[in-house]
Amino acid sequence: MTTITPFLWFDDNLEEALTFYATIFDDMMVMDSSRTGPAPSDPLFSARFRIHGQDLLAINGGPLFPFTEAISMFVSVDGQAEVDRLWDGLTDGGEPSQCGWLKDRFGLSWQIVPGRLMELLADPDPGRATRARNAMLAMSRIEIAALEAAADAG
Repeated sequence: MTTITPFLWFDDNLEEALTFYATIFDDMMVMDSSRTGPAPSDPLFSARFRIHGQDLLAINGGPLFPFTEAISMFVSVDGQAEVDRLWDGLTDGGEPSQCGWLKDRFGLSWQIVPGRLMELLADPDPGRATRARNAMLAMSRIEIAALEAAADAG
């Protein structure tokens, strides 16, 4: 069976990243890993882990290839509480951006997107969809109530 799995290149901080992600995603689990040597204290070389059913592979590759916004983790969530929880967790040591995007402390980009945003953007009334989109473009963290108010303002 052919599969496609995102492969992430960390700058020698993979173990720290795995620990950090486990504090944010309650179902995060390391499936397997390898170290640079035989001792448990040897640095982590690679790991396969899973977050919300998505397998990811990662390597401690060093500084040669830093993360860019060209690749991001799109996280679809239910409700404002989950937006807020993930946003607050992932921006701890990271930096917020626009339209639900952020960079975590490792430089990996994430999009925290409530399902309600996608519903509003696909609204059959083009005016509502446009107003919701324009409101989203002015946001950093996505605020569902503000999106709905903007969509209904017409």
